Amino acid sequence: MAPDRFTRFAAIDWSGARGASHKGIALAVCETGDAAPVLVAPPGRAWSRAAIRDWLHGEADSDLLVGLDLSPGFAFLDEGAYFPGWTDGPADARALWAMVDALARDDADFGADGVLGDPEIRRHFRQQRDCGDLFPGGAGRMRVCEVGQRAMGLSPTSCFNLVGAAQVGKSSLTGMRVLHALQDRVPTWPFDPVPNRGALIVEIYTTIAARAAGMRKGLSKMRDADALDTALVALGSRPHVPIPRYDDHATDAILTAAWLRANAARKDYWTPTGLTPHIARTEGWTFGVAAVPTD
Repeated sequence: MAPDRFTRFAAIDWSGARGASHKGIALAVCETGDAAPVLVAPPGRAWSRAAIRDWLHGEADSDLLVGLDLSPGFAFLDEGAYFPGWTDGPADARALWAMVDALARDDADFGADGVLGDPEIRRHFRQQRDCGDLFPGGAGRMRVCEVGQRAMGLSPTSCFNLVGAAQVGKSSLTGMRVLHALQDRVPTWPFDPVPNRGALIVEIYTTIAARAAGMRKGLSKMRDADALDTALVALGSRPHVPIPRYDDHATDAILTAAWLRANAARKDYWTPTGLTPHIARTEGWTFGVAAVPTD
């Protein structure tokens, strides 16, 4: 059943960049109703991943649905492993998170450079000037839900690809460390069941929100007030309160929080066709992907 108890909704545009202060992280929150989401100001000049971890920890007891813009798992189903050929590799997402956190424990602010210091793991990733011999080429390995994203006309990228503006691998690795730190405090769907109370994290893909708001492929970024308001109205939200800077991170967070509120009660998003218990333990799922092709 789709939960109907959430009264607040948050979207977090994430960053896998090095350092401890990230202009690429934005957090927007809204409540039930139709008021536009508002940005939450960081405790300093910009958000750190540790500060987001602390904010989520503090919200654990509230009926808050949180969309986090990263992939919390790697492809597993296609090869029966995250790292095929490695007999001692992690067997599920929680073991993967623990491994990533252990390898990167010396990296500041939940960074993940240390993961690629392991020569066995590095073979599976495409990096700048260093493509691992076990990276399959092309778009790279895809999760089952990413196959569903492609069927929706979206353009997901493999989490094993760490090159280019569209890559999500660095964000995913850093996000896994944060999820590992929060796992005893804030559950993450579908690795965890939907709890009867308290906060819950789901994976989001901000382009899904943009498409739902009527924005065409290739034109999914909003860099001015009018474009943002047009998209918000299409999702049943009132216009937003003006913000100091209209960059992709802020507008993506605001729009996706409104989309999450508008779609949180959709049963097909909580019980998507193709999501099995095995996928829920290993790869996870993007909220907003209702089905994957069956052939």
